[in-house]
Amino acid sequence: MKFICKQCNIELTKHLIKLQNLNLLNENDGEDYIPSGFYIIGDGSYDSNSKGKIIINLNDLINSKHHSDISRLNGCCGLDGVDGINTVCVNNHEIGTENSDCWMAHYILLEPDMVGWIED
Repeated sequence: MKFICKQCNIELTKHLIKLQNLNLLNENDGEDYIPSGFYIIGDGSYDSNSKGKIIINLNDLINSKHHSDISRLNGCCGLDGVDGINTVCVNNHEIGTENSDCWMAHYILLEPDMVGWIED
């Protein structure tokens, strides 16, 4: 499946499949939380903000950019995601929150009310 922006229908991800083996999740700081090519629905266990959100590898995100509101782009070595949605599609529709700072595992949370999916 591929995730799309609900407002403009642009594809936001490469082809992804649901990760069945949750032992592959990696909570090490500065490393990918979820392997490329997969997604999961967050349960809030690693990041309390992830509950019910779609978690993907940053390398699987396409047709996106950082938010134009620089107050949402805080972090020391990357984006910490604590100031709200910081990622938009290329047409400037809010889609999710990148978490890529040095003190956390790296991933993006896609908002289920802002993205849809297509089977490919």
